[in-house]
Amino acid sequence: MNIRSLLTALAVSLALAGTKPASAQQQSDVVQVSSGVQYELIGRWDVAKLDQILTSNTPKFAGIPFSTTPAKNAVRLYRITYQSVVPEKANKPITATGLLAIPEVDTKALPLVSYQHGTVYGKQEVPSFPDQSPETQLMLAQFAGQGYLMIGADYFGMGNSTEPEGYMVKHSHQQATGDMLAASRAVLAAMKLDVTKLFLAGWSQGGFVTMAMLEKLEHDGIKVDAAATASAPLDVFVALSGFLDFPRKNDASWTTTLFILSAFSFENYYGVPGLAQSLITDKYYDVSRKAYLRQKIDAADIPTDLHALIRPDYFDPQYFADSAYGRLVAQTNAYRWVIKTPVRNYYGESDEAIATGLGRLAMTYQQAIGAGNDKVEAVSTGPTSHRGTFVTAVPQWKSWFDGMK
Repeated sequence: MNIRSLLTALAVSLALAGTKPASAQQQSDVVQVSSGVQYELIGRWDVAKLDQILTSNTPKFAGIPFSTTPAKNAVRLYRITYQSVVPEKANKPITATGLLAIPEVDTKALPLVSYQHGTVYGKQEVPSFPDQSPETQLMLAQFAGQGYLMIGADYFGMGNSTEPEGYMVKHSHQQATGDMLAASRAVLAAMKLDVTKLFLAGWSQGGFVTMAMLEKLEHDGIKVDAAATASAPLDVFVALSGFLDFPRKNDASWTTTLFILSAFSFENYYGVPGLAQSLITDKYYDVSRKAYLRQKIDAADIPTDLHALIRPDYFDPQYFADSAYGRLVAQTNAYRWVIKTPVRNYYGESDEAIATGLGRLAMTYQQAIGAGNDKVEAVSTGPTSHRGTFVTAVPQWKSWFDGMK
């Protein structure tokens, strides 16, 4: 998909903000599980719908052929609403949402996969609004449709959250996903369902969030059986510096939106007034702010040229590194600890957003520790695009996780 298609999708998403998809209108009564945790049924997808996702929707989404094993069971979909806090704002209380998918199988003890979604332009293009999230649909068809429990946090500011988006704000991502996992376990316990294994998976932004979540869970002593990512920007400074200082011929023109979303998110969550305005040129500041706030805009007004969006000083590597924005970006990484869990980072050799070196970075770092930590493996999906890397990796995630069940 080209930049104009992506930005047109952004404009449509903003125009439709607040509308509910058909399946979300099939809501049942809200069930209170514990203080601050509740859930509601938002739909049921049968095997035919799940197979349509695999055979028709996913190839259209990725633009490449897609082949995998068909769904085996129907899936019930629930939206979980839970209480959390924003670490960057002195633990300000927040209400967040996420998806819980339960396969219709006889077994009461099942493996659980926590899926962390990628960058989206619509506030409701997230797991708990699955009709609006093609990536969530693929995960549901591939995992929940074959006997896995599945959850997915909407991240702060997304879904039904009333906060501004916290894009790539690491500790908030860790808080959202960790609290979503705890809330889901409470709901599952109320339903008399047990979790046998815990797997993490995520694409693009969600790949970063997956590794950040793994870092926090390992720190807290919560066992994760395996974690997998696709096209993960595990060091955001490396990713953004690449676009500014060492651009590739195939760099995606939609990378301008990564600077927009991160600049305003960092300004809001880290409390740095004027941060976004220090980065973004005067000409495009207002429309960029509207895009971040998910207000209605003309997609054509978003620039596709970084030199039009970003102030000239930031193309000096030293200035970028020393700037308030650059210092916050430099702290945004999720691979610099001794990883104990088996991890596979999948990367595409023609990915327009994630350079090959960035895709292999976590493995390279872990192997550089003394004699080398062998827990992290970088796996190539071949000459795949950003979306192609995702849809190629998902069946491989499933095969790997299956072998551990």
